[in-house]
Amino acid sequence: MSDAISIEQGDWEELGSEAGEIRRIVFIVEQQVPQEEEWDGRDAFCLHFLIRHQGRALGTARLLPDGHLGRVAVLEEGRGLGLGRRLVEAAIEAARSQGHAHLELAAQLQAIPFYEQLGFSAYGDEFLDAGIPHRNMSLPLGD
Repeated sequence: MSDAISIEQGDWEELGSEAGEIRRIVFIVEQQVPQEEEWDGRDAFCLHFLIRHQGRALGTARLLPDGHLGRVAVLEEGRGLGLGRRLVEAAIEAARSQGHAHLELAAQLQAIPFYEQLGFSAYGDEFLDAGIPHRNMSLPLGD
Protein backbone atom coordinates (compact mmCIF):
# COMPACT_ATOMS: atom_id res chain seq x y z
CA MET A 1 0.00 0.00 0.00
CA SER A 2 2.87 2.40 0.71
CA ASP A 3 3.58 2.79 -3.01
CA ALA A 4 0.05 4.18 -3.30
CA ILE A 5 1.09 7.04 -0.97
CA SER A 6 3.09 10.06 -2.09
CA ILE A 7 4.05 13.28 -0.32
CA GLU A 8 4.74 16.56 -2.06
CA GLN A 9 6.47 19.58 -0.52
CA GLY A 10 6.16 23.06 -1.92
CA ASP A 11 4.97 26.59 -1.49
CA TRP A 12 1.41 27.86 -1.24
CA GLU A 13 1.36 28.79 -4.91
CA GLU A 14 2.08 25.15 -5.87
CA LEU A 15 0.03 23.29 -3.26
CA GLY A 16 -2.41 25.85 -1.89
CA SER A 17 -5.49 25.01 -3.94
CA GLU A 18 -5.55 21.38 -2.81
CA ALA A 19 -4.13 22.00 0.69
CA GLY A 20 -6.57 24.86 1.24
CA GLU A 21 -9.55 22.73 0.28
CA ILE A 22 -8.52 20.00 2.75
CA ARG A 23 -8.12 22.60 5.51
CA ARG A 24 -11.45 24.22 4.62
CA ILE A 25 -13.24 20.88 5.01
CA VAL A 26 -11.45 19.72 8.18
CA PHE A 27 -11.10 22.96 10.11
CA ILE A 28 -13.84 25.32 8.87
CA VAL A 29 -16.59 22.78 8.10
CA GLU A 30 -15.94 19.89 10.52
CA GLN A 31 -14.41 21.78 13.46
CA GLN A 32 -16.15 25.13 12.86
CA VAL A 33 -12.96 27.18 13.06
CA PRO A 34 -13.78 30.76 11.96
CA GLN A 35 -12.47 31.47 8.45
CA GLU A 36 -10.54 34.53 9.60
CA GLU A 37 -8.62 32.36 12.09
CA GLU A 38 -7.89 29.59 9.58
CA TRP A 39 -6.69 31.98 6.86
CA ASP A 40 -4.12 33.78 8.99
CA GLY A 41 -2.01 35.27 6.19
CA ARG A 42 1.02 33.10 6.99
CA ASP A 43 0.65 30.47 4.24
CA ALA A 44 2.83 32.35 1.74
CA PHE A 45 5.79 32.05 4.13
CA CYS A 46 5.44 28.34 4.93
CA LEU A 47 6.62 25.05 3.47
CA HIS A 48 3.50 23.02 2.70
CA PHE A 49 3.03 19.27 2.56
CA LEU A 50 0.37 17.41 0.62
CA ILE A 51 -0.13 13.66 0.97
CA ARG A 52 -1.87 11.63 -1.69
CA HIS A 53 -3.31 8.15 -1.47
CA GLN A 54 -3.88 6.53 -4.85
CA GLY A 55 -3.47 9.94 -6.47
CA ARG A 56 -6.08 11.74 -4.35
CA ALA A 57 -4.96 14.58 -2.05
CA LEU A 58 -6.15 13.55 1.42
CA GLY A 59 -3.95 15.42 3.89
CA THR A 60 -1.85 18.50 4.44
CA ALA A 61 0.42 20.26 6.94
CA ARG A 62 2.59 23.35 6.99
CA LEU A 63 5.98 24.20 8.47
CA LEU A 64 6.46 27.81 9.49
CA PRO A 65 9.86 29.48 9.10
CA ASP A 66 10.30 29.53 12.91
CA GLY A 67 10.07 25.74 13.21
CA HIS A 68 6.40 25.44 14.13
CA LEU A 69 4.29 22.71 12.56
CA GLY A 70 0.65 23.51 11.99
CA ARG A 71 -2.54 22.95 10.07
CA VAL A 72 -2.09 19.17 10.09
CA ALA A 73 -5.31 17.86 8.54
CA VAL A 74 -6.45 14.59 6.97
CA LEU A 75 -9.81 14.22 5.27
CA GLU A 76 -12.20 11.74 6.89
CA GLU A 77 -11.78 9.20 4.09
CA GLY A 78 -8.02 9.16 4.69
CA ARG A 79 -8.09 8.72 8.47
CA GLY A 80 -6.79 5.45 9.87
CA LEU A 81 -4.40 4.89 6.93
CA GLY A 82 -1.32 6.30 8.66
CA LEU A 83 -1.34 9.42 6.48
CA GLY A 84 -1.10 11.86 9.40
CA ARG A 85 1.94 10.03 10.72
CA ARG A 86 3.62 10.13 7.30
CA LEU A 87 2.86 13.87 6.98
CA VAL A 88 4.36 14.68 10.38
CA GLU A 89 7.42 12.50 9.68
CA ALA A 90 7.99 14.42 6.43
CA ALA A 91 7.70 17.72 8.31
CA ILE A 92 10.14 16.50 10.99
CA GLU A 93 12.69 15.67 8.30
CA ALA A 94 12.16 19.04 6.60
CA ALA A 95 12.57 20.91 9.91
CA ARG A 96 15.74 18.92 10.63
CA SER A 97 17.15 19.68 7.17
CA GLN A 98 16.38 23.39 7.68
CA GLY A 99 18.55 23.28 10.81
CA HIS A 100 15.86 23.71 13.47
CA ALA A 101 16.92 22.49 16.93
CA HIS A 102 13.35 21.43 17.72
CA LEU A 103 9.91 21.27 16.16
CA GLU A 104 7.05 22.97 17.99
CA LEU A 105 3.29 22.64 17.58
CA ALA A 106 0.02 23.36 19.32
CA ALA A 107 -1.98 20.13 19.49
CA GLN A 108 -5.69 19.71 20.00
CA LEU A 109 -6.08 17.70 23.21
CA GLN A 110 -7.39 14.58 21.47
CA ALA A 111 -4.31 14.61 19.16
CA ILE A 112 -1.73 14.63 21.97
CA PRO A 113 -1.34 10.80 22.06
CA PHE A 114 -0.79 10.81 18.27
CA TYR A 115 2.05 13.33 18.58
CA GLU A 116 3.49 11.59 21.67
CA GLN A 117 3.88 8.42 19.55
CA LEU A 118 6.06 10.50 17.22
CA GLY A 119 8.27 11.67 20.10
CA PHE A 120 6.69 15.03 20.97
CA SER A 121 6.25 16.07 24.62
CA ALA A 122 3.44 18.30 25.86
CA TYR A 123 4.30 21.26 28.08
CA GLY A 124 2.56 24.24 29.62
CA ASP A 125 -1.08 24.82 30.36
CA GLU A 126 -4.08 24.04 28.26
CA PHE A 127 -5.34 26.97 26.15
CA LEU A 128 -8.09 27.68 23.65
CA ASP A 129 -7.31 28.23 19.97
CA ALA A 130 -10.35 28.87 17.77
CA GLY A 131 -12.44 27.69 20.73
CA ILE A 132 -10.69 24.28 20.77
CA PRO A 133 -8.54 23.17 23.77
CA HIS A 134 -4.85 22.79 22.87
CA ARG A 135 -1.48 22.23 24.53
CA ASN A 136 1.95 23.12 23.20
CA MET A 137 4.26 20.26 22.27
CA SER A 138 7.93 20.07 21.32
CA LEU A 139 10.23 17.55 19.64
CA PRO A 140 14.02 17.92 19.93
CA LEU A 141 15.69 17.43 16.54
CA GLY A 142 19.30 17.09 17.69
CA ASP A 143 21.28 13.90 17.20
